Amino acid sequence: MTSGQAGRRGPATSPAHWPAALLSRLRSEPPTESIALLWLVALSVVLLLLGLTVGTRWVPPGVQVLPLLGGGVLLGRRAFLQLALLVAVVLVLTFWLAPDRYAPPGAVLVVGASALLAFEFARSRDETGLGGLRGDTVLVELRRRLELQGALPQLPRPWSAEVVISPAGGGPFAGDFAVSALSGPAHERRFEIALADVSGKGVDAGTRALLLSGAMGGLLGSKAPEEFLGAANAYLVRQDWEEGFATAVHLTLDLRTGRYRLASAGHPPAAHFDAGSGRWGLIESGGPALGLLPHAVYDGSTGELRPGDALLLYTDGLVEVPGRDLSVGIDKLLGEAERIVTRGFAGGGRILVEKVADGTTDDRGLVLLWRAR
Repeated sequence: MTSGQAGRRGPATSPAHWPAALLSRLRSEPPTESIALLWLVALSVVLLLLGLTVGTRWVPPGVQVLPLLGGGVLLGRRAFLQLALLVAVVLVLTFWLAPDRYAPPGAVLVVGASALLAFEFARSRDETGLGGLRGDTVLVELRRRLELQGALPQLPRPWSAEVVISPAGGGPFAGDFAVSALSGPAHERRFEIALADVSGKGVDAGTRALLLSGAMGGLLGSKAPEEFLGAANAYLVRQDWEEGFATAVHLTLDLRTGRYRLASAGHPPAAHFDAGSGRWGLIESGGPALGLLPHAVYDGSTGELRPGDALLLYTDGLVEVPGRDLSVGIDKLLGEAERIVTRGFAGGGRILVEKVADGTTDDRGLVLLWRAR
């Protein structure tokens, strides 16, 4: 066998990995509803024949929950009702034709309860238009798009940055997100980044975060820095969401000079590390949260990052604890930030999230930007 043939054939899948490989294939290429219905009908009939052949003590009627559960995942309401009707016929045939007629009432109750639960699952997914495994595919795509939109561009030396987004409870979706962009010609590059915290948690917050991150990503580089938060606020006001607010902080940095502008919309104060003094200081820049006031004004603060300096942007999930003053959480964060200075800023974002707010019930977002000496 030539190396080219080996490359086309690919590695074999071990039997232990077949279930995972099959599930992955179904998610990426879900079968049509008619094909899925045929598979499940065939499964139900095969289980019937096995029960008649080896006896219902070995293949009890309760195994008919398998095609029903598959129908709840793969079928819509109408096709599922057809499958449920067939399963009912199969159960009657099992009780009538099986030689040992072993049919405990509990098995019938289990199959009936499974049918109701699976039907509710199929109905819910059918009404949202995400029948079958497409719903899982949409959620995976949602998470992937949020991750892609939060990816940092390659910064030129001596600049470096890290973004850490950690969903509440270790879940896959967060209301915290970051968007960033490089703009301007090579000789006068400008770096912009916005860190935002959408109200809520889980999939609902993740959906709103995706919409707002797309809007903010389109505004970066196309709006003057002083207009960015105002435009984002106008967009959010138009959405008229029930939980229609978000906090955000927007940074614009001139990569040639280190001069920056920072504006905040209801966000905790950013922190600036001054390499000359060796201390972190807070940057006060306040404004109302996005989506609350139609014509809010966001004044910014300016400063300069010199060699060895750093900026720290973060969401309230890192510093806010119920019943405790916000300043206490900020002091704890800056105390940990002082410790990472001695070891270097690289990798410090993840360390801060894990040290300061490990196990919190809120989403956590952090941006660490620094200029090498």
